[in-house]
Amino acid sequence: MKKTIFSTVILTSALFFMSGCGNSKYEKALTVDVFDSEANYQGIQSGWFADKIKDRFNMELNIISINNNYNGSVLQGVRAASGYLGDIIMVSGQNNALGDLVDSGLLLDMTPYIADKDIMKYSDAIYKLNEGLDGIYAIPSGISTMPADTPLDINNSTYAPYVRWDIYEQIGSPEISTLEDLLPVLKQMQEASPYSDSGENVYAFSFFDDWDNNMMTWAKQPCCFYGYDENGFVLAKADGSDYQSILDDDSLYYRSLKFYFEANQMGLVDPDSRTQSYSDVFSKYQDGAVLFSPWDFMGMSAYNTDEHMEEGKGFMMIDIEDMMIYEHGCSQDGNYDEVICIGADVEDPQRMVDFVDYLYSDDGIYENQAAENGGSAGLEGITWEMVDGQPQLTDYGIDVFYNQSSDVIPGDTNGNTYRDGISMLNYTAVNLTEIAENGFPYSYELWESEMNRTATALQNKWSEVMDADTTIDYLKKNGKLLISPGCEYNEGEESAEIKEIREAVKRIVIDNSWKMVFANDEEQFNSLWQEMKSKCDGLGFEDVYEFDLQNAMAEGEIKKEILESSK
Repeated sequence: MKKTIFSTVILTSALFFMSGCGNSKYEKALTVDVFDSEANYQGIQSGWFADKIKDRFNMELNIISINNNYNGSVLQGVRAASGYLGDIIMVSGQNNALGDLVDSGLLLDMTPYIADKDIMKYSDAIYKLNEGLDGIYAIPSGISTMPADTPLDINNSTYAPYVRWDIYEQIGSPEISTLEDLLPVLKQMQEASPYSDSGENVYAFSFFDDWDNNMMTWAKQPCCFYGYDENGFVLAKADGSDYQSILDDDSLYYRSLKFYFEANQMGLVDPDSRTQSYSDVFSKYQDGAVLFSPWDFMGMSAYNTDEHMEEGKGFMMIDIEDMMIYEHGCSQDGNYDEVICIGADVEDPQRMVDFVDYLYSDDGIYENQAAENGGSAGLEGITWEMVDGQPQLTDYGIDVFYNQSSDVIPGDTNGNTYRDGISMLNYTAVNLTEIAENGFPYSYELWESEMNRTATALQNKWSEVMDADTTIDYLKKNGKLLISPGCEYNEGEESAEIKEIREAVKRIVIDNSWKMVFANDEEQFNSLWQEMKSKCDGLGFEDVYEFDLQNAMAEGEIKKEILESSK
């Protein structure tokens, strides 16, 4: 049976790669500049996704990324001042940024090109985003049809404490009352398993600075274990009930920095942390060289291969007694933190609008939102197929999503692998919990076939101990999930002065935060904290904080109303 299915996959794959070549209805080939604020890659998209775009639209994507760059906002300003951001533009629509781009004449009014497109099934969300702009200049990302208090995550919460569960069990599964109580547990785990699969030293934490923006990202993450997430320099509680300045002496941000400082004093922090990238750290997770992950997409994605999980090895969530996990809710309005627009002077506006429409179609969601693990189901006939009316992963799909396989795609004569060809746009058009035309979710993790297949030794043991099927299930059952209801509050416009102060302050915050984690002793730690507060206050931190606080509170009131009405 498996041989028959695999043969079918190879045949289908070969047809997949042979079909479409030269079938594009667009005669002239184009190289399209995609100005993308969330991309982690810069350059020409390659691999199978590039082939798909070439076949459908006769164009290639040149991705211009401002992510991972302290001067990203400056770069965007320089390009905007030149009169050209890009042909396709993926940027924040907050702080009147969308209105500024429209007023500057940088964006195309898509109204004449989009009226008969399938994307208009999301017309309510589209019109709400474009209120007051006299046209359709942008489409929101992350659109959902689910209620606002529905968890956005599927099985595993994005923000939760994940550890090497097998090693945690090995030391007796000690109870953990607070975040700080986690440190001696991690020290015991490090002593019990001091070397990685390849023989390298094991650490509890291994950091990177790629995502640092208003603050040190790794220091912000534990705040999410207690129901808070960032809004500029404000930590806002998910339900709109409380707000903190990151520079308050009793803030969760300070608590996180102290937590990591103490971890480093105990020898739990990878000494390479200050010089490595996200990809470096991901490789260390794959090697079993890191014991703790604050995100499911680091530890679990990297280490929880089929082989490891069958052996009972891998990352699973632990319980911290006082935790209250921050969880994003679905948003029928979509997400304004990233919207997609089209440049005003593109050579072929209809083709650009057709591309945007494609991103929100079944094919576009399967293809653009594919990932190495945890994304969409990917390519039908390659990573998944319909069997007796039900979707299930192919052997190749299982190998890609769970074993980080780098094997060539079956039937591909160009040597392309699935992992190397995924979209680099990092753009989520709709939530993966949404239902495709075939009647099943875009996420393979929600398929019955996949839930049955992944009942591994690791999952079964964790479920037995925690009395829950999934992380989300456990958090719901135990009242430890605090949902930030999906809503879009279009934040007020930042003045030039606020922008300038923010850029200066965040450099101080990020620099001193890293220094505090690696401080020689507590005296130096405290001195760096006071120095950071003093410098930031001198730069005008309070003005930016008040701006962020007003925005956070206004959004919080909307969240309260949504939660009240959902009762």
